[in-house]
Amino acid sequence: MQLDHSFTVPADPDDAWKLFLDLGRVAPCMPGAVLDTLDGDSFTGRVKVKVGAVQMSYRGEGTVSRDGSARSMHLDVSGSETRGAGTASATVTATLTADPVGTRVRVRTDLDITGRPAQFGRGIMTEVGDRIVQQFATRLEELLRDSGGSASVAATTGVVGSSGRLSPEPEAVDLGAAALPVLLRKAAVPTAAVLVAVVVIQRLRRRSRR
Repeated sequence: MQLDHSFTVPADPDDAWKLFLDLGRVAPCMPGAVLDTLDGDSFTGRVKVKVGAVQMSYRGEGTVSRDGSARSMHLDVSGSETRGAGTASATVTATLTADPVGTRVRVRTDLDITGRPAQFGRGIMTEVGDRIVQQFATRLEELLRDSGGSASVAATTGVVGSSGRLSPEPEAVDLGAAALPVLLRKAAVPTAAVLVAVVVIQRLRRRSRR
């Protein structure tokens, strides 16, 4: 499925692009994600999500390519559940353009996912994506505005250091909470139909008893 999102950050395109070139600083801004290794244009990492009481952890790898003249970056990522048969792969293209408030970032994602999250469908995944992207944008904005952001982020990147130890597990991003409003809207019509049917049946029963 194809998902399109956009957001703005309070920085001119050149400064924003310089930040996007540094994957080690940008990756920790993504909710639920931890970057484990970064070797040139290749990287590995982990993502943890939860839907209600069910948690799912993914481990994957990817590559990144960049087009400086177009201020565009392209990521190919793939992963699988650490405990389960679910898989996920995506190609993500982010393009930066000038905006009156700074820089607009447009993100197009071609997503292929199997397992439990696949049941949500495109509508719910789009809204879930909107919420995650907005959280990412907020963290990115804080990073841009924080003069000490480089130091604070470096401590949470999760990149394997000389000790060879991985950072702690990422905090799970709650897809269930993000999807709940959509699920309620999707359920509203059938629920209303069921309630009407119950009322009609009750009235018919009352009449038959008379």
